[in-house]
Order: sequence, then structure tokens, then C-alpha cells
Amino acid sequence: MQLVDVHCHLNHILFKDDLKQVLERAQKIGLKAILVSGVNPQDNKEVLELTKKHEILKASLGIYPIDALGLAEPNPGLPEQKGPINLEEQFKFIEDNKEDIVAIGEIGMDFKEATKENTYNQQSENFRKIIQFAKKINKPIVIHSRKAEAECLEILQQELPMNKIAVNLHCFSGKKKLVKKAVELGYYFSIPPNCVKAQQFQMIIELTPITQLLTETDSPWPSHNNERNEPSNVIESIKVIAKIKNISVEEASNHIWDNYLQFLGEK
Repeated sequence: MQLVDVHCHLNHILFKDDLKQVLERAQKIGLKAILVSGVNPQDNKEVLELTKKHEILKASLGIYPIDALGLAEPNPGLPEQKGPINLEEQFKFIEDNKEDIVAIGEIGMDFKEATKENTYNQQSENFRKIIQFAKKINKPIVIHSRKAEAECLEILQQELPMNKIAVNLHCFSGKKKLVKKAVELGYYFSIPPNCVKAQQFQMIIELTPITQLLTETDSPWPSHNNERNEPSNVIESIKVIAKIKNISVEEASNHIWDNYLQFLGEK
């Protein structure tokens, strides 16, 4: 099997003591690629350094919407962002290192951590700028859209009318209508291991063609068993996808791997 985790945070302090073992377990179960996502400038530097040390790890450098505003609460385990992010400086850093990254993300909008009423204009402006930058350097994007699913889809549709770069909706929480819209737009959905119990992700699997599904863990969050999450758990996502689509685990994993290559523009 060829498995992939398209979104996780392996530079988190929770992996400080056993990353070697975590990667060994991932490879043993069949993972061939693990995308480590950044959220702010210091985090992006850490992600880049880490992914250069391990062939299986791929860098996805991002600008988390709340970090971009300078409103992020300290997140024990990841580098803290103090003050708003200078987008142009970060664009230069990412472009200077574009040969060492496979995607831009995570990016998007979030109206859970910051209210739409107070931050929509700035969040949407930042999001549009980042999408245009991703187009410029021709990298696919990984989208965070918590409590902002409709707004993110609207902006993506406006900024990418011809689908010039691939879009993956990570841990998407939108309702059926929005899932159907995203499917029509040709976007991917990455499914986390807690799909074993989360009806939201089971619904997405049901409504989405197998050709538009990917797998992720968002490690060290959100676990399917209340323990620290890790990339090897993508097998749980694959099992649920296989069951709902009524195909074998092997067939499901082959589809997801092909989708991953399509997402990167390698197929």
C-alpha cells in the first residue's frame, strides 16, 4: 500500500522525544509521504528544517489566518506568533524556498477564534493575497475554514475561476450544500482518522467521488481514540473510505495515492 498524510504538525513538541519511532511506525504501515504544515514564519522555518532531514516528510508552508492577524492564543507546542504577520516578507521566504516545498498551507479564514463581524475584511483580504501568491509560484493550497466554510468557498471560486491550482479542504466542517458545491468546483477533501466516529466526515466521503478524497491526521490533533494522533493513523481513514465506497482497503489506498499525485500536479 502507498499511504499519504497530507496535513500534520510533526514539529509539535509532543513529537520531540519519539519522532524517529513515529516515522518508523508510519513507514511500516505503508506511508510514502507526510506533509508537515506551517502556520507562521517561525513555524515555517521549523517545518522546512525538519522536512529536509527526512525524505518521507514534505513541507507545506502556511499562514494561519489567526496568526496573520496577530490574534493567536499561545499554542503550547508550536512557535508563538506575536503581532500580525508581514505577508510580503513571508511570501519572499516561501518563494526563496519554493523548490523545497510541495504546497501552501495551511491558509484560509477562521471565525471561531476571531469573529466575522470584527475581522472579515482583513481575513478575506489576507486570504485573497495568499491565493494569488500560491498561483504565482504554482503551488496547491491546503485550506483551513473553521466556521468560515461558505466564505472560503466564495473567495476560492472568485480567485480561482479556472482552477489554476489544486485546492484541498482540510477537516472541512461545512454542511451538505457546501460539500456538494466544493465537489462541483473540483476541490479535494482530506479525511482525518476521527472519521471512524464523526458523521461529518462520513457524510463527506459519501458525497465526494473517490477521485477527490485525500487522507490526513492533523497530528497531534484530533485523535480517533483520545490519544496523541500520528501519521500512521491514516489507515483508519482509509478503512472508513473503503467501507463507505464498498471497495477494498488496497483499492482505496491506491485511489488516494493517485489523488495525492494529482493534487501536487505530478500526474
